[in-house]
Amino acid sequence: MASAPRLTLSQQFAAKSFATHKALLPRATVLRWVKAALFADAVLTLRFVDAEEGRTLNRSYRGKDYATNVLTFAYAESEDDPVSGDIVLCCPVVEREAGEQGKPLEAHYAHLIVHGVLHAQGYDHEDEDEAKEMEGIETEVLAALGFPDPYR
Repeated sequence: MASAPRLTLSQQFAAKSFATHKALLPRATVLRWVKAALFADAVLTLRFVDAEEGRTLNRSYRGKDYATNVLTFAYAESEDDPVSGDIVLCCPVVEREAGEQGKPLEAHYAHLIVHGVLHAQGYDHEDEDEAKEMEGIETEVLAALGFPDPYR
């Protein structure tokens, strides 16, 4: 029986004004979500930011001048490199989207964290086949965590 992947996780809340988000995301909960989507040993940082930092990062690294829900910076250069990355979640965007989609904030965070962890491991959704594979994994992982299909 294979052992579970080892994980070193750092969790940062850069936006002090989002105390309710921090309370919703205790380390043990986030750790469980990350581990559920992890298929290899990893060193990851999850950073929860405000709209200004989210926008700056999206503009600097993707050339898009708006804050987005999640950004993943994966540092492995080949499949042989260990999984390492930074996953940045923009609190106001995640909260707004959850409201617009009629989802509990916790469920939307779980989805975006799983999504970011998959990106850190090299999964992508640039074409239809990749998107289908990634969405299938997300749906399966979230179901195992007790969350509904995020794409319905």
